[in-house]
Amino acid sequence: MQKDHFISDRSEINIGIIGPEALVNQTRETLKNFPNFKPVFRVIHPDSLLIDITRELMDVVEVLMFTEYHSYNIVKQAVEFIIPVHHMPIMGTGLYRSLFIIKNGYSLKSLSIDTVEVKYVEQILIELEEDNCELITYKNPSANTIIEEVVQFHVDNHQKNNSIALTGIQEVSKHLSARGIPNEWVTPTQQDLTISLERALLATTTRRNKESQIVFGLINIDNFKGVTVNYSSEHDVQLFKLSIQQMLLDYIKQLDGYLLNLGGEEYTFITTRGIFERETRGYKFIPLLQDVKSELGITISLGVGFGRTAAEAGNHARLALRQSKELGGNVCYIVREDRSVLGPVDVMTNKQYERYNLVITDPQLLEKAAKAGMSASYMTKLMARVSRHKKIEYTGQELASTLNITIRSANRILLKWTDAELVTIIGEEKVSHKGRPRRIYRLSFLDEEYS
Repeated sequence: MQKDHFISDRSEINIGIIGPEALVNQTRETLKNFPNFKPVFRVIHPDSLLIDITRELMDVVEVLMFTEYHSYNIVKQAVEFIIPVHHMPIMGTGLYRSLFIIKNGYSLKSLSIDTVEVKYVEQILIELEEDNCELITYKNPSANTIIEEVVQFHVDNHQKNNSIALTGIQEVSKHLSARGIPNEWVTPTQQDLTISLERALLATTTRRNKESQIVFGLINIDNFKGVTVNYSSEHDVQLFKLSIQQMLLDYIKQLDGYLLNLGGEEYTFITTRGIFERETRGYKFIPLLQDVKSELGITISLGVGFGRTAAEAGNHARLALRQSKELGGNVCYIVREDRSVLGPVDVMTNKQYERYNLVITDPQLLEKAAKAGMSASYMTKLMARVSRHKKIEYTGQELASTLNITIRSANRILLKWTDAELVTIIGEEKVSHKGRPRRIYRLSFLDEEYS
């Protein structure tokens, strides 16, 4: 057995880095920008005792970072983590780079994929204007996944479909290259590494004290009465409810949480903040939303609450659920202890985060909101959606598209905002066809943000 490398540098916060040599060396360079970290590196090989290495490091470091998801997944099934544990997700600029390399070197007609989230691949393919690429995914990777099985999966698809392999496992890439199978090993870029290490740093400082903080969640079945009316008997309705509860139990088990049925269409769950942050990949990934929709044909709304006490977290979960329902369901919102809102947390729908305070405290803004005839919370939600586009000058049609509302509703909002002195008319846009020119509005309440 090859001897694993053990290297330690001097700094303040102990972090363990576990991965193949190439990624460990890459991480070493990035860590030079993190003077607060005291890294302990373990370079692993195919015959390394990964579980023993992890347990050994947990006794001497404050946070662990796996450079490959495959290794993290193996350890997760066998070890009870007693410290924050992270992995470098296969997404972002690293995945974009790999797909771009394949596009230039081969083609993007067919890809066989392992340990890479297919939704991220689909998003990047859209940006690369590759709409006809066939994606074949290795199903059900687990702790028992054998490298040879993954390799054979890629080999079979290359022979049948001339697929190019996209893998997140270095050993798989090595075996494929030895067999002459075209492949690309997805590795993180400097930017990806920086983001991952920043999250690890937060886990050891501001987040460390919140690892065991109670998190409350509320799950509501959208249009439950409308769904159950399609069943001919109460027996069928009860079987349907059991199917829902089983799926929810399976997901909450991943969160190491506790699920309760509040009666009818509503459930609540309890977990800890550290687990919730890790399993949702930093509030970016909740597969339950898509799974319920695809397998049961229904949608759900989630509200998650953080708080300094259990009562506060529960109240915030209810407020978060209300935000999800107001958006139309099939999303998740989070209300944090400072009553700020984060969401929608649903990567599957390609939505961007909105961040806004649940309650406006600026007295002038409160007065203007009242003058505009709308609640302060609704107004700030609209402000969040507008401001994320980094644009403050709109026609009615453009604002309707940005807010995902009708043109009539957008014009009505602009009229109210004009009366409340929140926007000003700065000009008109001539149209090529017959009709009145379109007014151009400047959202002056955002001037300070962009000045």
